Amino acid sequence: MPHSADLIESMTETKDQLASNLRRVVSDTEDLLAATAEHTDSRIAELRARARENLRIARDKLADADAVVRARARQAAAATDDYVHDNPWSSIGAAAALGILIGVLLGRR
Repeated sequence: MPHSADLIESMTETKDQLASNLRRVVSDTEDLLAATAEHTDSRIAELRARARENLRIARDKLADADAVVRARARQAAAATDDYVHDNPWSSIGAAAALGILIGVLLGRR
């Protein structure tokens, strides 16, 4: 199982790639709007194609990132389930302590 630092690094790289792709989409959209104002047909078609391609890339990256996040969430849920089954009294104690803490904090309002 990968270390937390590796997971965080992977998620940071994915986030950076998504941000870069979204910046390109925004930039191409701005170019498209500027070109539309000039009514240059060949330039409009080129910019629309670039925007479409960058949007497709961004959507693919988002789908990949979503799949990774879902898989990691399933792994975390399975690990939590295993821990609770292996340590039921510790889990009950932790849940009770958390419940008391929340109750105290809400009672102060």
